[in-house]
Amino acid sequence: MNLKSVQNIYFIGVGGIGMSALARYFKVNGKNVAGYDKTATKITDALIDLGVEIHFADAVKNIPSSFLGKEKTLVVYTPAIPETHLELNYFKNKGFQILKRAEILGKITEHTFCLAVAGTHGKTTTSSILGHIMQPTNATSFLGGIAENYNSNLILGEDKISVVEADEFDRSFLQLSPNIACITSMDADHLDIYGEHEALIASFNDFANKVSDQMIVAKGLPIEGLTYAINEEADYKAYNLQVEKGKYIFDVKTPKDNVQNLELYLPGEHNVMNALAALAIADQYGVSLEEIKQSLKSFKGVQRRFSYKINSDDLVLIDDYAHHPTEINAVENSVREMYPNEKALVVFQPHLFSRTQDFVEDFARELSKFDELLLLDIYPARELPIEGVTSKWLLDKIELEKKELVQKINLVDKIKESSAKVIVMLGAGDIGVMVNVVVNQLKSINQQ
Repeated sequence: MNLKSVQNIYFIGVGGIGMSALARYFKVNGKNVAGYDKTATKITDALIDLGVEIHFADAVKNIPSSFLGKEKTLVVYTPAIPETHLELNYFKNKGFQILKRAEILGKITEHTFCLAVAGTHGKTTTSSILGHIMQPTNATSFLGGIAENYNSNLILGEDKISVVEADEFDRSFLQLSPNIACITSMDADHLDIYGEHEALIASFNDFANKVSDQMIVAKGLPIEGLTYAINEEADYKAYNLQVEKGKYIFDVKTPKDNVQNLELYLPGEHNVMNALAALAIADQYGVSLEEIKQSLKSFKGVQRRFSYKINSDDLVLIDDYAHHPTEINAVENSVREMYPNEKALVVFQPHLFSRTQDFVEDFARELSKFDELLLLDIYPARELPIEGVTSKWLLDKIELEKKELVQKINLVDKIKESSAKVIVMLGAGDIGVMVNVVVNQLKSINQQ
């Protein structure tokens, strides 16, 4: 398939973070783009403003007539779309060319020098930092989050270099053609897809075998490549870490050089690791350490990655996408580092019944580290309920005096009852939309 010959691209699930970056990319590059999503969001609003025709009811009659010719139209869908989807089945029955999101991203990387970031945690922030470093080289970056510097999940450049977030879900990253890549982590996750942790690790090994030029891995992972670490010997070593006025200052040893006094305005040592991985990839590509240093200093972060929604003397509200126990641990560590003497309330929305079932003990351990907990119902996403797997089941395992199940409608009132100065809202479901409602109500209360 030659993408250049395709006139129309129709996205089913166009509002997804990965899908919307591709939709934006093709629209900017002159394709006719339209699509479906079940819910209107800021992302779909931005695409509509760009000229993408989007509807929110699954019905064949809503597909624009200009997209009904199968010779001129490519259909792209996300695995989150159910098999019963009417529009997807229409295109299948009519013999349209249909690709998963990962397949079309793979087609793009076939014809570029591809820098890929894989890992169960940290890949969105790492790829966003890398995209920012590579922006002066005119790289095009497809991100899994909204980079604050660009207010977008696409950093548009030319078609010679691509930066991609290599997603392990559904083994999607095996569609890519990476030249230089890193793996940040391989913790057990997506066991609904993989079954066992060993199968996930095997998939990462398959990904590493696809890398043509250089593999880079967090030290300790069982995959060959250049290593990176903090305060221990590695090919890329960050050391002399200091926290000063809300930023990290640190030095880095590379295989051939040293660079001192790098500055990073992101909290938590895990973000220093993310920055170190991005530095290693860019260094291996050939970007100068001085240019990398300047880019790290100006990087503003990724939306929903320890994002301050309220930051006043009396109240701090932090929004984060964390939905795995390891990620929750990283957020809690950052909160304690930034606010060592303050009480912290966590609002958590579990994501997927299967993930809750697989890691319930780990979730309980990490959530117990906060001072107070408000626990929402499980966000099902693509799944049907699993008998016995509920938020109440998780709540009973959490060792906190102040813990409570809460419904969305009562959330603001419950937050107001707490004396905690720091509120942390975590999850990968619609809590990301709810946070804006919570912030607006809390701000209006404080102004009264």
